[in-house]
Amino acid sequence: MPARERIRSTRALILRRRDIHDADRVLTALTPGEGKLELIAKGVRKTSSRKAGHLEPFVHVALTLAQGSTWDIITEAQTVESFRHLRSHLEAIAAASYICELVDAFTGEGEDAHAIWDLTLEALRILDEAAAYNAAPANLLPWFALHLLSLTGFQPQFFRCLACDKELEPTVNFLALAEGGVLCPQCAAQRNDAEALDVDALKVLRFFQSRPWTTVAQVNARPATLRRVENILNRYLIIVLERQVRSTHFLRRLTAAHIPQS
Repeated sequence: MPARERIRSTRALILRRRDIHDADRVLTALTPGEGKLELIAKGVRKTSSRKAGHLEPFVHVALTLAQGSTWDIITEAQTVESFRHLRSHLEAIAAASYICELVDAFTGEGEDAHAIWDLTLEALRILDEAAAYNAAPANLLPWFALHLLSLTGFQPQFFRCLACDKELEPTVNFLALAEGGVLCPQCAAQRNDAEALDVDALKVLRFFQSRPWTTVAQVNARPATLRRVENILNRYLIIVLERQVRSTHFLRRLTAAHIPQS
C-alpha cells in the first residue's frame, strides 16, 4: 500500500467495544463508506488518554486511522455528536443498544453502508431528542428494525401472499415467519404451521415498513397491537440471525412497568 494511503479519515458510529491488553480497546464501528470496521484504540484506558471520551458506544465521531497488521489503529478522534441526552435516560440507552446491536448483526465489512448509516443516525437523533424531554418514541424500534431489514435484503412480505402472490385482503391472514411473510386465508388452509395475524397488527406492520419516521411518529397504535408487532419482529429476527437479540431482554424489563395493558 502506498504511504499516502496508510492514513485515512472517516466518520464512524461506535457500536460496541471490548478491552484487551493492559490499556487498549477494540472498537466495532459503523462507517458510511466501509461498512463495519474493527479498530484498535491504543492506550485509551489510561487516565491520561484524550481519546477515551470520544470513543464511547453510540458516539458519532470523526476518526483518523492508520493501517495496522490486525486492526487499523485510531490515531485521532473527535466527537461529532455525543447524543448526551439519551445517555441520561435508561430506556433510551436500552433502545440505542438495541439499534446498535442490530446494525452490528446486519452490516458487513468493506461494503457501502450509506443508507444504513443515515437510518441509524436518524434513529439515534430521534432517541436523543425525545430523551431531552424525558420521553420515549413508542414506534421507533419496530420502525427501525423493519427499515433495516429492508435495506439489508431481509424484508418480510406483508403486502402479498407468499404462496399465490395475491394482494392480501383486510381480514385475518396468517404468518409464515420462517418463510418471511404472510399467507392469505385460502393458502393458509392448506398448512398447519401458520399462525393467525389480526388485521390491526398487519396494518401497523405494513405502515411502519413503508413510511418515513415523520409519518410513523404520528401513529398512536393500541399498546396491545404494538406489543404484538414487536413480538412478531423479535421472532423474525431470531429466525434471520439464528440467535436472540440480547438487548430485547433489557428493553422488556425496563418497559414492562410502563406499558398500559389495554
